[in-house]
Amino acid sequence: MNSKIINSANKKILFLPHAIKQLSHPDRMITTDEIRESIYHGEIIEEYHDDPRGESYLLLHILSKQEENRAIHVVCAPKDEYLAIITAYLPALDQWHSDLKKRK
Repeated sequence: MNSKIINSANKKILFLPHAIKQLSHPDRMITTDEIRESIYHGEIIEEYHDDPRGESYLLLHILSKQEENRAIHVVCAPKDEYLAIITAYLPALDQWHSDLKKRK
């Protein structure tokens, strides 16, 4: 995992309004604990160095809950004083290859 992401997250994690809306969407219900787990154990699958909001990353993490696995994508932007969570969602198989790492 990118040390910039971890260092920023260790200071503070800030959930932007769009992320909060996406997390609480009825067909997703992604918890803040799942986001934290994704930050610390996820894999960077895309990097956006020229993003207008600043450098940001798309993370993939497969959560193991009981006997069910659930994939989560998290878009985050490391800042000097915090990690901004821009959005999070469950990747759709019609938009991503089966490994959920590459867009169709």
